[in-house]
Amino acid sequence: MNIAKNMEAIFVAAIVVASATTFATAAVNEPAAPVIAAVKADASVMPTVTVSAKRLTAAEKAAL
Repeated sequence: MNIAKNMEAIFVAAIVVASATTFATAAVNEPAAPVIAAVKADASVMPTVTVSAKRLTAAEKAAL
């Protein structure tokens, strides 16, 4: 049997199987989604970071 001559039939059969699988699984009811609790931070308290350091000079940058 020459597969090259039957490629159209193989392709159509693959599409039929894929379509049947899609329709078969579309009717399955999904389980209830888990409830995820979200906590909102207080808007009045915002953490801030202060960096107090001197900047490097051009010579110090070049040395790195």
